[in-house]
Amino acid sequence: MKVAVLGATGAVGQRFVQMLHKHPWFEISVLTGKASVGKKYGEAVNWRIESPLPEDVAEIEVQPTDLSSLKGVDLIFSALPSSEAKVIEPEIMKANIPLVSNASALRMEPLVPLIIPDVNPDHLALIEVQRAEGLGPAATDPNCTTTMAVLPMKPLHDKYRVRKVNVCSYQALSGAGYPGVPSYDIVDNLIPYIPSEEEKLVRESRKLLGKFNGETVEMANFQVQATCVRVPVLDGHLVALHLEFDEEVDVDEAKRALSNYVSEPQRMGLPTAPERPIVVREEPNRPQPRYDRWAGEGMSVTVGRVRKGSSKDSLLLLTLGHNTVRGAAGQAILLAELMRAKGYI
Repeated sequence: MKVAVLGATGAVGQRFVQMLHKHPWFEISVLTGKASVGKKYGEAVNWRIESPLPEDVAEIEVQPTDLSSLKGVDLIFSALPSSEAKVIEPEIMKANIPLVSNASALRMEPLVPLIIPDVNPDHLALIEVQRAEGLGPAATDPNCTTTMAVLPMKPLHDKYRVRKVNVCSYQALSGAGYPGVPSYDIVDNLIPYIPSEEEKLVRESRKLLGKFNGETVEMANFQVQATCVRVPVLDGHLVALHLEFDEEVDVDEAKRALSNYVSEPQRMGLPTAPERPIVVREEPNRPQPRYDRWAGEGMSVTVGRVRKGSSKDSLLLLTLGHNTVRGAAGQAILLAELMRAKGYI
């Protein structure tokens, strides 16, 4: 399938380019970038990825982000800022070009499924509702921090039913894009506020773990309280979860539920799916960004310090994942693979 990457010169756009190069199903055909139109991608991009920029992709001419540039593509990946996505993504839906977006613009729209492929693949049935309206197919993946929290919550929610969530995130610099946070602000420091992050985590987690009723997604009814902090780490979001459930929790059973968890991407053997979406570490000082962000080639979430909370029905744990891979481009690619495997694109 010929694919386009919108916002290809940004941090997440670059990760899309890296992961799509030599993908068995998808071939990069169009790259767009607001400030780089007419330049070759290799000249336009300030490449910040750890592997070299592919030479064939470097020769692609950057196009403007509009519908005329997207004629002939089979699938669009969006890594646009929300302000740009709000304009172009509804137009893409009306033009019936398949869209998988990492932007926040459409995440909470009633007709658009918000998907972590290993958590709620059944929500893709919302695409049938889109089609009845003459739109789509379009799907979104959640905020990177939401992913790190909700993926390990899923097997625990299935087993014990989550009633209340208290979450604090420690988020890497790459989540702010490039050049991101000024060094004077973050060196020898952390910043206890990230605009809109806490609100996204609250609302997105309830949609992801909600129930599709055939027409729309009914939000999960647990309570969520969130605090999000920027820390001087390059990649890898660490999330501390305090979960309260409807019934008593056994720590060993909870660990088994986490480590044994698989979903449709694993059963279908999708190219980007990790063998184990959740890796449980027993060491008292794990997970750590430097050592655990590349688990499952960046697509696994690592969980550690699983322990009882202050009551029999509560659990404490830490979870960590690579924010531009599992939390962004890699997850969007896995979502597109799932949509293709299930016949939605």
